[in-house]
Parts: sequence; structure tokens; C-alpha cells
Amino acid sequence: MKGLTKMRVGFLVAILLLGTLYFWIRNQSQKNTESIGSQVNKIQTTDVPSAYFESPSETGRVVEVQYDTLDYTQDNPSEITKTAYVYLPAGYDEADTEKRYNILYLMHGWRMTAGDFFNYSDLVTILDNMIANGDIEPPIVVTPTFDAENQSQDFSRSEDEIRHFYQDFRNNLVPYIESNYHTYAQGTSEETFRNSRAHRAFAGFSGGSVTTWSQFIHNLDYIKYFGPMSGDSWEVEVYGGRDNSAQTVDVLENAVRESTFESDDYYIYAATGTEDFANDLITTQVEEMRTRPSFTSKNVTMAINDGGVHDLVAVQEYIYNMLPLLFGK
Repeated sequence: MKGLTKMRVGFLVAILLLGTLYFWIRNQSQKNTESIGSQVNKIQTTDVPSAYFESPSETGRVVEVQYDTLDYTQDNPSEITKTAYVYLPAGYDEADTEKRYNILYLMHGWRMTAGDFFNYSDLVTILDNMIANGDIEPPIVVTPTFDAENQSQDFSRSEDEIRHFYQDFRNNLVPYIESNYHTYAQGTSEETFRNSRAHRAFAGFSGGSVTTWSQFIHNLDYIKYFGPMSGDSWEVEVYGGRDNSAQTVDVLENAVRESTFESDDYYIYAATGTEDFANDLITTQVEEMRTRPSFTSKNVTMAINDGGVHDLVAVQEYIYNMLPLLFGK
């Protein structure tokens, strides 16, 4: 935990406690920590090197942006303005229109807000070091929010917003971000976003993991890489990945069948910790996924953090292990 201040540690503890309420206030079941199916590409994550918590000579920067969108939870969506944060790697030059960047959209969990990944973890410093050491090509990282006000909301409101975020992502967030920053999208048409999907990833933690599965179902044509961390799909019902895994995976598989993609056209890096109370939510779903022909050991990885709990320290480790598989040199 080197590099985290006492304030950050306190925040992480608060997130852990709130997350516990999040997953267990309505449903409790026996935690499933058994190994998932042998067909799954199951790997153990490695620790972030201690040196990666020290700033390298060249560092990126984070900027706040505002973009126009709609409140898609309403029957007649009203116009609103939302906040997102954008990490730009060292050397990013707005005037250099020739250089193009891979992009990761990273969604927070319940009770968190858009800037929390950058404000309450060492993610920026870790990204800087991964780039400096040649682990990855320099990416742009965007941390949006599913919440219209970028504030903590009650469970019911957040659930509603989580379910509808895929529309904001497709119709508003991606066109805004990728028309203002140098990604591989050459324009803002649906065609150019589809053509550049191999350079786009979406990941999320906890409630953000729920939005990640939703992106797979609704925006597979825009995104090739997915990183759900400690959360299941709620497309069928809340906690459906655990409580109704067969029907939940039917929906995921149907998204593939309705697309034109082969099994090597998408990749899912699912992650959780052995001591994470959300462990059974995601592992049960992944186990069911691996009984289906659309999901194989080559396109689904189940990463396990030995001793990992439901906090941002674990998330840092997942991202450190995941990004080289997506955007490695």
C-alpha cells in the first residue's frame, strides 16, 4: 500500500463498508470461493511493483471535461451536462493530429464519483510508470460517471442510472471525447467508431462492472476489450450473474450471435479477489459463460487477486495486470 496517504486509506475503508451494504443489503447468499471451471483461463494477478508508486521523470495529466447528454432514465429524456475526467499520457500534444492513442473508459462503483479513481488511488502514477517502462502503449483513460449529478445516490437511483448508461456512452460520451482527443476514431460516425473498436476498452469496478457487462450487450460493435472487476451483469435482474446465471449468460451470448463477430473479436478480462464479498457474483457468471461456445479460454480470462478485497488497492492491481493484455507493446 505504499504511496497511499492516510486520507486515501480512510476513503478505501469507507468504500469497502459501503460496498458491503451495496451487495448484501437486499440479498445474501453463501459466498462461493471455489475454483471456477477448469476450462476458464484462470490466472493469479501479480502485485504492482513498489517502484511504480514513485513518479517517473515524465508524467501525464488529468483534465476535467463537461459534455452535453440526456438523462436516459426518463421516459422523455431531458438535457443535462455531465462530468468526466481524462488522463492524457506524457507527451500528448493536442497539435499533433498524426499520433493516435488507444482509449480506456473506466467506470466507478456505487457511492463513488467520476474523479475518485484519480483522486483516491495511485492510478495516475501507476499508468505513468507502465508507459515509462514500456509495459503498454500510452493510452488515454476516461473516468465518466453513470450519475447525472456526479454525486452519491441511493441504491435504487444508481441502479436505474447504471442500467441506462450504455445509451449515454454511445450517443454522447464517445462522440464528445473522441472528437476532442486523438483516438483512432477518424470522425464521429457510427462507422468510424465500429472501425476503431480494436483500440477501445471499457472496464469498471463494482457497480461499474455492471455497466461493463451492459456495454458488452449493447455496444459490442464499439468496444473490443472489456474489464469487469468484482461485479456481475444485471441485465436480467440485480445480482443476476449469480442468482440467474443461465438466463444472464443467454443474454450475453445472444449479443454475440446478433453481431458479426467471431470468438477472437472480443476479449473479457474479469477480475476479483479471494476475500472480495463480490467474488461469487462474478465467478458464478463466468463459470456459466464457459459452458457456452461463444466464451472460451482464449477470449475470457478470470483473474484472481489472492487476498484481494473490495477496494481501490485491488483495482490498481487488476488494471496493472489487464492493460498489457489489451494495449501492450
